[in-house]
Amino acid sequence: MTDTLLEIENLRVAYPSAHGYTDALRGISFSVGRERLGIVGESGSGKSTAGRAAMRLLPPKARVSADRLQLQEIDLLAASERQMREIRGGRLAMVLQDPRYALNPMKTVMAQITESCRLHTKCSRAEARDQALDMLEAVHIRDPRRVARLYPHELSGGMGQRVMIAMMLIAKPQLVIADEPTSALDVTVRGQILDILNERVEAEGAGLILISHDLPLVADFCDRVLVMYGGQIMEELAARDLSAARHPYTVALNESLPPLDRKVAELTVPEHDPKWLEQRR
Repeated sequence: MTDTLLEIENLRVAYPSAHGYTDALRGISFSVGRERLGIVGESGSGKSTAGRAAMRLLPPKARVSADRLQLQEIDLLAASERQMREIRGGRLAMVLQDPRYALNPMKTVMAQITESCRLHTKCSRAEARDQALDMLEAVHIRDPRRVARLYPHELSGGMGQRVMIAMMLIAKPQLVIADEPTSALDVTVRGQILDILNERVEAEGAGLILISHDLPLVADFCDRVLVMYGGQIMEELAARDLSAARHPYTVALNESLPPLDRKVAELTVPEHDPKWLEQRR
């Protein structure tokens, strides 16, 4: 892939359990450039673990190994925690699912965005305030000066997510990982947030990884899709071809979606074949 931003080869993650260590990722490999890459799969498939592994945000007891985990010229596995603090938010940013838990409840919107700006761009306090107001306007907040004075609990879900996007993108990162950024929002606001996120990413020429359960959304929004099951990548395909996927697991996911053209008594539950994991090892 030309202009590759993130390269992952044979990434493995295991968490401690009552019976030793349990595998969460079983040797996944993929790369992402200046594109919109979707990662889909059921809960527990390893989607979020993959994103957090790239950010080096996994719990200390997690066992992590990879042949390569690289952000352009930076070896993320070898980077010190001090280096990672500069990389997170500066070159690699993550938009989380619920701003109520991701934003600091003790700080105003302005304080949080300017802190991110000053930390990663080394600008003055006045410059950071101006950039924060500009970014709030860029994410379509109508009255940036008023909103900048608010605390997270005073924001609606959609407005909180816009604030988080502003905070994550103010330092102009090269790659944004969006982990279920719209699942807590209603359908109308969901579309607005994705449009804003896409608009800002394209404006900065950045890459985007969208982690989601929503197959139709990913098919419509992304360029390429990885389908995960049991900590492994089952299939990689163009997003436009997601509904016509051939792997039995992806087919099962598509069939579990509620049809819009007819009524059904109950939805199809995907069946899992243990051989899928054996075939991918």
